[in-house]
Amino acid sequence: MAELLRVLLSVSEKAANVARVCRQEAPLFELLVQEKTGADKNKKFVQDFKTLADVVIQEMIRHDVCAQFPELNGFIHGEESNKFENGLGESVTVTVCAKEEDTATLLAKVLDDNQTAAALLTKAIHQDLRVKDEAAESLQLALSLADVGIWIDPIDATSQYIEGKEEEVSAEGFCPSGLPCALVLIGVYLRSTGEPVMGVINQPFSRRDSTGKGWTGQHFWGVSHGGVNTCSFPNPKHSLRKERDSLSVVLSSSERREVKDALAPLCNGRLTYVSGAGYKILCVIQGLVDVYVLSEASTFKWDSCAPHAVLRALGGGVADLGECLSAVSNGNKGFRAELTYHKPQAGCQGVDKWANQGGLVAYLDSAVMDRVVGALVGKM
Repeated sequence: MAELLRVLLSVSEKAANVARVCRQEAPLFELLVQEKTGADKNKKFVQDFKTLADVVIQEMIRHDVCAQFPELNGFIHGEESNKFENGLGESVTVTVCAKEEDTATLLAKVLDDNQTAAALLTKAIHQDLRVKDEAAESLQLALSLADVGIWIDPIDATSQYIEGKEEEVSAEGFCPSGLPCALVLIGVYLRSTGEPVMGVINQPFSRRDSTGKGWTGQHFWGVSHGGVNTCSFPNPKHSLRKERDSLSVVLSSSERREVKDALAPLCNGRLTYVSGAGYKILCVIQGLVDVYVLSEASTFKWDSCAPHAVLRALGGGVADLGECLSAVSNGNKGFRAELTYHKPQAGCQGVDKWANQGGLVAYLDSAVMDRVVGALVGKM
């Protein structure tokens, strides 16, 4: 499993580099951020280049992982469909080919023969990039590949990625919005139980590089399985928080008023708002906030699988908020309805079958989660 984690770290960094290339190379950046008008307005490839960047990353990860672990073919799932229609009405299935020139030809077909853009993308996709992480490489874990599945979110917080704003870091240490909120998420779960066991989070736009023109990123990982709980960084900040009565709760700005009103007293009236589901959970992981609460079914398995595994490695988790509220209402306090990742939601169609239907609460300290759930019982 050390080899699987090593491969996931490397492909996450390749994915981060593709995301950076799309913003830093002018031919790709123009496709990414400009909406065409007039005769070009109905060309689907232009309108969907945002999605193509996602799909290219997703398919690159799938290709590279399956090249190392062919037994995972068919068990690597992503957010995006890989079928496109170009300006000529031709349907193209986006894949990463074994040969670089074949990938370039396919991408040029999607991009209406934009050879420059196709070549830039292809070069980033086929680069040989390896991440060295001694702790990951020394990991010992008894985990069968025959029981493993993977969820990919190629660019979480896509809207922040497209807008490309550079927000200042808050006093608490996080960015409320902007490029740092855009993450590459790769989560590993058990097919038998749905339990998240390994997560890789890559933040492509962590800080400006030394030139001030480009970006450098950072990655995080965590593993939780069979008595092994380990991750890429220590967790010192939460020990300080446990001694305080006031909590730090992060929400979506569109969260329901009744939820905000119920949670405000726990935070001395000061709620925190941050963009991106994955980034909100990362803020919990890093100890920048105590808990992330979402009452709507607006996140999906690809959003939560990777950061959930990292939280588990630190002793926390991501629970189904609706199920937790029902349990407390029925007198079953302390119930942990942890999210699972192997089964679609019954009665739902399309992407909704993979939604976290009951909302979620991401936490490190179970006592904090109990306080939050208690505050919300009967309020929503």
